[in-house]
Amino acid sequence: MARYTDSVCRQCRREGTKLFLKGERCYTEKCAITRRATIPGQHGQSRQRKPSDYGIQLREKQKCRRAYGVLESQFRKYYDMATNMRGVTGETMLCLLERRLDNVVYRLGLAKSRPMARQIVNHGHILVDGHKVDIASFLVKPGMVITVREKSRDSEIFKTVRENGSDHEEVAWLELDAENLTGKVVTMPKREDIDLTIEEHLIVEFYSR
Repeated sequence: MARYTDSVCRQCRREGTKLFLKGERCYTEKCAITRRATIPGQHGQSRQRKPSDYGIQLREKQKCRRAYGVLESQFRKYYDMATNMRGVTGETMLCLLERRLDNVVYRLGLAKSRPMARQIVNHGHILVDGHKVDIASFLVKPGMVITVREKSRDSEIFKTVRENGSDHEEVAWLELDAENLTGKVVTMPKREDIDLTIEEHLIVEFYSR
């Protein structure tokens, strides 16, 4: 499957906000938004003009898609799934994205960023209810238990979590047992559990055009 392989900092600069794609670097002065807040490209500074309604909706969609690291076709599928489910479409779509296994690994603090979490999952380091799951888009459900594979526990990143605990802010719908490198899905995520500054109604308007 195609995957974005260019500098992820360019994505943050293009959206004009931190997407936290580089882990700890995003919290330092080395962050691209801190150093160069202009749009990437040769004509970045000259493209500062008032966007149209379509442009605003497009940027919000791109910001959300890039934050979770999904391709356009995948993102559209989440939107289509949300439209067929009960509840507010935009909020439901965000909750579906939150339930992705790579995002759960990130939220638990087992990875410094979502791209790192996706790599951890794809390399088979994660078990769900005792079974290896190497599909980053796997959707978790309440009651599921996420653990680090026994053979992977001596990895430096997991040793740090086990010794010092997670340095991520706790979310209400997940529980982490840092000592045993085990997380549990307590309930479905809610809109208030999602800390990304995304106006999901603009995404719904974009796809409703």
